[in-house]
Amino acid sequence: MTAKEHTYLGVPVKKPKVAFFEFTSCEGCQLQLLNNEATLVDFLALLNIVNFREAMSEQSDDYEIAFVEGSITRDDEAEQLKEIRARAQTLVAIGSCACFGGVNQLKNRFNDLAWVKEQVYGSHPIESREAMPLSAIVPVDLEIYGCPIKKEEVERVVTNLVLGKSIDYPKYPVCVECKANHNVCLFDLGQPCLGPITRAGCDAWCPSNRLGCWGCRGPAEKPNVRQLRQIMHEHGFSDEQMLDRLECFGGFGQYVSELKSASKE
Repeated sequence: MTAKEHTYLGVPVKKPKVAFFEFTSCEGCQLQLLNNEATLVDFLALLNIVNFREAMSEQSDDYEIAFVEGSITRDDEAEQLKEIRARAQTLVAIGSCACFGGVNQLKNRFNDLAWVKEQVYGSHPIESREAMPLSAIVPVDLEIYGCPIKKEEVERVVTNLVLGKSIDYPKYPVCVECKANHNVCLFDLGQPCLGPITRAGCDAWCPSNRLGCWGCRGPAEKPNVRQLRQIMHEHGFSDEQMLDRLECFGGFGQYVSELKSASKE
């Protein structure tokens, strides 16, 4: 065994060549990967990173796994994503922007891109199209949810990828994690919250800090949106307040039309 090889239960483990890319985003998800110094060295030891603009100057197009942050909002981004997909054996979407369109897709709700561009950029010419998740352009093998992603979850996913183990996400909602953390329900504190219908896995990150969930991880399995609407109404929150949260990150797009129709009844 060479000095560069790592083992798991005595078996040599190959370090995959990994590249990180970003499109329209704040790049906060990539920063999350570098923030936890306590485990950073061990995390990086699992990988042979060949392209990571925020962490290194060297670049290579020879990689096996591509981690991609950000939504697609320009034609050239779509073409670059296709090139990344062609090179990568595994493409991983990281963060709400890559998985759902993220906060960038809020402009889509106006259904008038020309008006949005005028409001934001005035007469300055800018290329910008409807914000789209990566999966709308190319096949995505794996999604890591959140805005931003949680470093601990990424480490677990990457470890399982390297070891060839299955990657499973909780099917229950954030409320379960909230109760496990002995939190006071945010509704009882006068805040709207999407915890009852949002995919768990964040350890109730926002509710544990007294902030109602905005659904950045997308829907849990079989989310009961109608029941949440009833809960919202019982606590004095309107359909518009609920829609603001459902539309924020793009993960609940399939339920928005249903709620808007119900609001007109």
